[in-house]
Amino acid sequence: MHQQLVLHGAPTGNCFRAAIALSEAALPFAVQRIQLRHGEHKQAGYLAVNPLGQVPALAIPEHDGPGSFLTQSNAIMFYAAEAAPAAGLLGGTPMARAKVLERFFYFLTEVIAPSHASFRLKNASASGAAQILDDQFLSRLAYAEHFLLAQPYMAGDTFTLADIAAFTTAYAYREVVDWPALPRLRAWYSHVARRPGIQRGMNAFAN
Repeated sequence: MHQQLVLHGAPTGNCFRAAIALSEAALPFAVQRIQLRHGEHKQAGYLAVNPLGQVPALAIPEHDGPGSFLTQSNAIMFYAAEAAPAAGLLGGTPMARAKVLERFFYFLTEVIAPSHASFRLKNASASGAAQILDDQFLSRLAYAEHFLLAQPYMAGDTFTLADIAAFTTAYAYREVVDWPALPRLRAWYSHVARRPGIQRGMNAFAN
């Protein structure tokens, strides 16, 4: 039987990004749901996959070997984009690729990273410090309105990894984003949310 990719994960932003990238790349994959609340990510079976006990992790089969794992969501996204170049997730020219990387890393460092840090501070009862980070990453997300002034997607005329990075964060904070003040971002979000690949990825861990 032909082996397929297996994405281990849970309904978190990192896992959604990985699932969306695989779906947009049209790479068939199975899902292994990890129950974080039950501590499955800290049990021996999963620690053999990722010793850090974090999700997601992608199992990649090999014809003549035990296979391998990718244990970072961004690496999984790049794997999907490289494995299916026709999907255009990294752009079609060197300059287009550079623009995709520029915007992708903008969302990664300016929005996603501080949002993760804020989450950890809130869990540590440091809400004051967390609020500073909340204000920062929400303002950076709002700045993405400028990326859409002359183009329909975050890095140009086509959907790319930059849009995946932006969408999952916008989704996570959709209740607090000032949508009326960001008409282009709101229109982009509504449009992207209807993509089949986005919907498949966001529903990957529903069961």
